[in-house]
Amino acid sequence: MSQTDEQLMHAVGTGDAAAFAKLVHRHQRTAWNVAYRFLGQAQEAEDVVQDAFLKLLKAAPRYRPTALFRTYLTRVVSRLCMDRTRKKAPLYVDRLPESAVSGNTAVDRLLEEERAEAVRLAVTMLPPAQRMAVVLRYYEELGYAGIAAALGTTAKGAERLLARGRATLRKALGDRLTGETAAPGAPGRDTRSEGSGSRPAGDRRAGAV
Repeated sequence: MSQTDEQLMHAVGTGDAAAFAKLVHRHQRTAWNVAYRFLGQAQEAEDVVQDAFLKLLKAAPRYRPTALFRTYLTRVVSRLCMDRTRKKAPLYVDRLPESAVSGNTAVDRLLEEERAEAVRLAVTMLPPAQRMAVVLRYYEELGYAGIAAALGTTAKGAERLLARGRATLRKALGDRLTGETAAPGAPGRDTRSEGSGSRPAGDRRAGAV
């Protein structure tokens, strides 16, 4: 039976290098996705992921599983991303991996790609906390509690960040976030309940960093 992430993290705390390698293998892609969608540049995302796992390695002897490891890692990555944006000028996104395109014709696909590109650019212009809240909600599908744990706020605070972020995006993008071409998960609207699309077990507890 394979070890849980939390068991592996405890093993890392005792100096088990193989356990650390397993954690990196399991979660480096998720960590990179969060960083890339927030920062918009592949090299920046790789640097953040490397820094995040180094922080986890150093913190392993003090680790207490008060949250799922994934929640804990997301919190570390989120902090590192926002620290970078506070120290540097805003970054403009490279092309991010595309979601599935629902249109059947070349014109449909082109319109969908143009809309997605406009949304990505608008997201990069949001203040850091709002941007990360949008990334975690609409790309990583975290609930308010999970976003709150990552950003060090309350569930209500996460909800307010998302509301402000969506309002800014609606103002910037107008019709691109409404009408027939808008994707169900587009950041301009949130038709899901708090429990929908979230990871309940880890999202409702704060991690120890």
